Amino acid sequence: MCNENQPVMIRNYLKTAYRSLLKNRGFTAINVLGLALGLATCLLIVFYVFDELSYDRYNTRIDRIYRVNNDIKFGGNENSYAQTPAPTAASMKAAFPEIEQVVRLRNRGGFQVKKGSQDIEEDNMVYADASLFNVFTMQMIDGNPATALKEPHSVVLTDEMARKYFGRTTNVAGQTMTFGDTAFYKVTGVIKKLPKQSHFNFDFFLSLSTLHSEEDLAWFSNNFYTYILLRPDADPEKLQAKLSPFMRSQAGPQLQSILHLDFNQLEKQGNYLRFSITPLKDIHLQSHRVGELGMNGSMGTVYIFLCIALFILLIACVNFMNLSTARSSNRAREVGVRKVLGSARVQLIIQFLTESVLVTLVAAAIAVFAAWALLPVFNHMANKELTVTPQIIGWLLPVMLGIILLIGFVAGAYPAFFLSAFQPIQVLKGKLANGFKGGFLRGSLVVFQFFVSIVLIIGTLVVYNQLKYIQNKDMGFNREHVLIIDRVWQLGDKDKAFRSEVSQLAGVESASLSGFLPTSDAGNSSSFFKTPIPDQKNAVLTQEWPVDESYIPTLGIKLLAGRNFSAQMPTDSAAVIVNEATARQLGFANPLNHDLYAPNDQMAKTFKKYHIIGVIKNFNYRSIKEGIKPLLLMYGEDRGAVTVRIKSNNIPALLGQIKAKWASFLPNKEFVSNFMDDEFNNQYRTEQQTGSIVVAFTSLAIIIACLGLFGLAAYAAEQRTKEIGIRKVLGANVSTIVSMLSKDFIKLVLIAIAIAIPVGWYAMNKWLQDFAYRIHIQWWVFAVAGLAAIIIAFLTISFQSIKAALTNPVKSLRSE
Repeated sequence: MCNENQPVMIRNYLKTAYRSLLKNRGFTAINVLGLALGLATCLLIVFYVFDELSYDRYNTRIDRIYRVNNDIKFGGNENSYAQTPAPTAASMKAAFPEIEQVVRLRNRGGFQVKKGSQDIEEDNMVYADASLFNVFTMQMIDGNPATALKEPHSVVLTDEMARKYFGRTTNVAGQTMTFGDTAFYKVTGVIKKLPKQSHFNFDFFLSLSTLHSEEDLAWFSNNFYTYILLRPDADPEKLQAKLSPFMRSQAGPQLQSILHLDFNQLEKQGNYLRFSITPLKDIHLQSHRVGELGMNGSMGTVYIFLCIALFILLIACVNFMNLSTARSSNRAREVGVRKVLGSARVQLIIQFLTESVLVTLVAAAIAVFAAWALLPVFNHMANKELTVTPQIIGWLLPVMLGIILLIGFVAGAYPAFFLSAFQPIQVLKGKLANGFKGGFLRGSLVVFQFFVSIVLIIGTLVVYNQLKYIQNKDMGFNREHVLIIDRVWQLGDKDKAFRSEVSQLAGVESASLSGFLPTSDAGNSSSFFKTPIPDQKNAVLTQEWPVDESYIPTLGIKLLAGRNFSAQMPTDSAAVIVNEATARQLGFANPLNHDLYAPNDQMAKTFKKYHIIGVIKNFNYRSIKEGIKPLLLMYGEDRGAVTVRIKSNNIPALLGQIKAKWASFLPNKEFVSNFMDDEFNNQYRTEQQTGSIVVAFTSLAIIIACLGLFGLAAYAAEQRTKEIGIRKVLGANVSTIVSMLSKDFIKLVLIAIAIAIPVGWYAMNKWLQDFAYRIHIQWWVFAVAGLAAIIIAFLTISFQSIKAALTNPVKSLRSE
């Protein structure tokens, strides 16, 4: 009998819940809208986090793949590299039986690729060992993965490139491609393009056996990305412990020949050369070394977004609990009558939970559609390409069902148990109409809502000010009106002639030939010594950049002492200019005319003498997150780029003239350029995107909190309708009534401000520690955040307060 009545009871619960929600349309709309906004925000953040955590997961052996890193402290400086020396892979495989396979990647930029009579620039290329397919999971469409990269001048393409150059993805193996006019490569395989969620994503994999140089034996040249595949039973921690003795045994002889000391002597001076390993699954979010293959994410950002999602969802749930408990007096008589008529407490609990779950269900449905509609906007803000795939739908449906039940029960639990506990005799005597006053839990939840909102406002202000500081900080070079022309190496020995002709154009102030720029990732680390016989006590580990005589004036770098390079002085081929950090590290009172000594080759068989002719002001040649380290400019050739300082007001016309010059030298080659300030902004794109997303989510959190406050203010005004009527009859004006209704809420906001300020200061101080150059959080940030919260809360409350104050007292007192 009980089973037969069960569907009827469920239907009755649903019908009653629907009628109750429909009767209170305003409160229902606020609850549904608040929960929908909260859930939609959570879904967008979950999509983002899911994407960030899925990097490199396409590899079936991801738990066994590690990258080998190189950590160096020498000459007063520390560097952590994602690359290792060339012999590392083969030596480790021979030394450690727990390593199943190794593979190296060598990134040397791109080539021009012939397609008929057309030359197409392709930058997304990398050299790789033949063991590439034994380590990483890459789906081979055409060709044999066992031999694809075995022979020199072999290349494996992605299916996208195969379609681009051959119009098909099969029967491509065996074809020949021309790279850089003179290099012929045989296509030996076609693979499916790697997922975007990969820490490297190349289109061309060239056989590493094509390259041969003396660096193949050098233990002090970090140019190779080395990956190892451990055997299933291997312990990575034990392997890590073996790497220090391994480094000593392998690099020791070369260390002795270069510096005439062993590892014990090296480490006594506080220096070190160490290998470490990073799990493949941790590279994207937890590795930020020199020479990363791509723009990695941040686990800190993931945690920040997850916290924001959780807080926004909690704010939405708090709204529901607050409004439900605030309405308790209106439903008290309903509970009393139901109990008198025989309803058990469990039935009332089920009834109220049904209402809660029903509201959550409707909100979840709206949230799913809202998240889908807002996904393109979110993608633009986060620089992502998130899509709703069958894989996402597969986990989204059960997760959403769980969220609906969880939020429905959590948000509805307190109101359900609170309301169902009313004693009918007290309820029917009217002793439980407490209204807004006396709701300690309700007040605490309002404090929590505004605490979260104020912390987010503080965070938004600090992020904005730090980004503004980055934009306006004197970086030590002038990036305004500087054009960078890339791929100048294509000019060959005509590069200087091209630079000279560009510099003579009207509207060009100066032009320089060098790819080593403060907005590029070009780098060249080297050790210099103060004495002809190398001694680590007299060493400095510095960046060594080859530049021409126009480099310093073109970039607007300040020369503090000495002179610039000169084409008229042949001795400048052995001259160097150092920055302040190098001068300080060397310890010279006056660095000018002192000599420095550096290895002539990778094996440091001979040393060359340089003399210091100038000192330049420190400039940020790396991210502002890092301090300025030693840098040494040498007079030399580099064909990476031509940098042009523009003084013309008609930039489009001047660009046309520069393009015409390029075409006169290379009529069939693409002209590729960018402005330095754009490249500078790209360096901090991640922070800018994070700031934009935080602003958007902060706004949503404030809106959701205000929705709840709006509902509570409406209810408070409703509960005090008769009191307001009496006060108006006795002469109270609108401002007095608005003040009376607002003060209780404003007190709660002030409490929230007092709690949020220290928490916000601590959280943002931690975030700022990632920057070597950062703002100091000023007092006005907290004042603005607090004042904004008070104004927002007051405006929200005032709408209902003024409405109540303007109501005709005759209507409110009529029932009396």
